[in-house]
Amino acid sequence: MAKSKKKKKELTPNDILKLEIAEELGLMEKVKEVGWSGLTARETGMIGGIMTSRKKQKQKREEATTEEEK
Repeated sequence: MAKSKKKKKELTPNDILKLEIAEELGLMEKVKEVGWSGLTARETGMIGGIMTSRKKQKQKREEATTEEEK
């Protein structure tokens, strides 16, 4: 039987952010070994919380920039 190859999907900005945060938290090795589903609820919650926080910060910066341009 031939091995099926997974198609490499294009990384979204969310995917990139998630990878960056996992790296910062020292979880990338675990993700590479067991996949995202191998992370604990606490670990995934930490990643999600940080992602949300950074998105809010980015949105505030963009709104401030937009206000300055007016």
